[in-house]
Amino acid sequence: MKIQKHGLSIGIERVGSDVFLSLKAQGKLTHDDYKTITPMIDAALAEVKQPSVKMLFDGTELEGWELRAAWHDFKLGLKHGSEFDKIAIYGNKRWQEMAAKVGKWFVSGDVKFFDHHDDAISWLQS
Repeated sequence: MKIQKHGLSIGIERVGSDVFLSLKAQGKLTHDDYKTITPMIDAALAEVKQPSVKMLFDGTELEGWELRAAWHDFKLGLKHGSEFDKIAIYGNKRWQEMAAKVGKWFVSGDVKFFDHHDDAISWLQS
C-alpha cells in the first residue's frame, strides 16, 4: 500500500522588523489543506504593518492543486499580496517558474523562481 502525502508545512520567524515565512508543499494540495493552513497564515501576518514579509515557498515535492485548492491559493495571494517584500519560489518544475511570473501580478514585492535552495535563501537575505 502506497501512502499519499499531501499538505503544507509552515514556519514563521521574526528577525528584527522582518518576518520570514516558509512554506513547503507536498503532493496534490486539497481544499482541506487550505482550510487548515489559511487561519495560521492569517494569524501570522495579522500584525504586519508594512510589506516586510519574506517568504520561501518550497515546491520541490508539489504535484499540483485540486481546482478548489487553487482558488484558495489565489484568494490567499490577493488577501496578503501587499504584505510581501520578497517571495522566493524554490522548485524543480518549469510550470513553477511560470507560476512565479504570474504571481508577480498579485504581489506588491518581488517574486523570483530558483532551482537551488541556497540561491533562494541568499536572494531573500539580500
